[in-house]
Amino acid sequence: MKQLFSFIRFGFYFTLGLSAFFNATTLSFADVKLPSIFSDHMVLQRQHQNPIWGWADVGEKVTVTIGQQVRNTVAGAEGAWKVTLDSLPTGAAMTLTVKGRNTIQIHDVLVGEVWICSGQSNMAYPVAAANDSALELLTANYPEIRIISVPQVGTQEPQKDFKGQWQACSPETVASFSAVGYFFGRNLHQALDVPIGLIDNSWGGSSAEAWVPRDLLKADSRYDALLEKWTDLENSYDAEAEKAKHQGRLEKWKAAVKKAKATGVKAPNRPRAPRNQLVGQHRPANLYNGVLLPVIGYGIRGAIWYQGESNAGRAYQYRHLFPLMIQSWRDDWKQGDFPFYWVQLADFRNEKDLPAESDWAELREAQTLTMSKLSNTGEAVIIDLGEAHDIHPKNKQIVAKRLALWALAKDYGVNIVHRSPIYRSMEQKGSKIILTFDQVGGGLDTFDVRQTVGLSIAGEDRQFHWAQGKILSKNQLEVWADDVSNPVSVRYAWSDNPVCNLQNKEGLPVTPFRTDDWPGITINNHR
Repeated sequence: MKQLFSFIRFGFYFTLGLSAFFNATTLSFADVKLPSIFSDHMVLQRQHQNPIWGWADVGEKVTVTIGQQVRNTVAGAEGAWKVTLDSLPTGAAMTLTVKGRNTIQIHDVLVGEVWICSGQSNMAYPVAAANDSALELLTANYPEIRIISVPQVGTQEPQKDFKGQWQACSPETVASFSAVGYFFGRNLHQALDVPIGLIDNSWGGSSAEAWVPRDLLKADSRYDALLEKWTDLENSYDAEAEKAKHQGRLEKWKAAVKKAKATGVKAPNRPRAPRNQLVGQHRPANLYNGVLLPVIGYGIRGAIWYQGESNAGRAYQYRHLFPLMIQSWRDDWKQGDFPFYWVQLADFRNEKDLPAESDWAELREAQTLTMSKLSNTGEAVIIDLGEAHDIHPKNKQIVAKRLALWALAKDYGVNIVHRSPIYRSMEQKGSKIILTFDQVGGGLDTFDVRQTVGLSIAGEDRQFHWAQGKILSKNQLEVWADDVSNPVSVRYAWSDNPVCNLQNKEGLPVTPFRTDDWPGITINNHR
């Protein structure tokens, strides 16, 4: 028996030894690998020193070649390697070769302009659902526009890669791609005549805190309540228990459907499956780790952003959360203060008969304030494009054009009016207030009707009344209301869904604003 046991024990350890040997052998001859952001049809940023990175065995020599450039490196302690290419000329397609113990060739590499397209559902909103989608898809033959989408992965674990592939723009490939992203890229391609690369990592319904590293939120006491809420959920959530509850609801639903068929009444709706918020798009840092981190460092010109709806209930918090998010991206990208342009929230929900407070107005204000906090940022105002009963305006073409105006003017040297008029100062003159604006382009104007629409005015009682307005000059507006003899504040387009018509002569709507700093309805909302 002892001999048998010794034989078995020997066989066990012999097997372990063989397994370790073969694993070590496999590791020592592992293939050099690239993340998915480097694939056929990719676009490298022009006028930029582009990083190329991947993995191999520790100590393995890696050679990267493109055109006349050759870069050599050695995989480091964890098998990671990285090289940096000199600026490449815009021109014909090239092949990127990466050689270690094996050889990888990336074909059809173009050099042009690369932009990140990020945010929530209004950025994710596909070309196939936008205005004139049939015509847009029919004409979407732009082989030098390249697109790639990052799958939705929400996690607290930093991700190094994702499953994806660059594709040339065609009616087939662009249908499910971000409409704002595609139309933005098309505008740049037509104006600049260079290849365009678009990286879409948007996620519908996402909250801004999900796009921020968690350690940055922990370091700021303003986010204590928010993080406490999530810590409580993380400690109490039981996925199996939720599944069991759902199964119970399903059984009751099946019985109700059977009874409904027998009695001829309408069957109830199937109960929705539970959503695990811990792997969703709201948990702090989930999207930073899951869909942003895998592309951080890839050479880009800048980012466009369409988000804010999910944070409207915490608009005051967004005043510092949004700039924090942008700065964290810039810090981690290590590419300086790259351009970051966003879309201000559109008009949404029911129109109001009287002036009222609004969390959406406060969120728009928070977005606008970000331009004064961070350089190289810009806001596309679309207060004229929304729909009361659809949170997703379908006219993504104009949204994209207004973003493209910023990029063309600020990043590509095009002399074009690109910015909505913005409030600068006020002066009380008797029963009237004189407003002065910046960035008026050809001058203040109104849309549709000559009289101004969307202004309200208040005295020291802080009760707002609809007001009249008169354009005095290119950049000044006189405002008054018969019910307010001593006005101290003016607001414009200050509502969820304002009826308003101020613009410049180029058709860019005036940025919603208020002249007061009275506490808003979201000032104490932190969770």
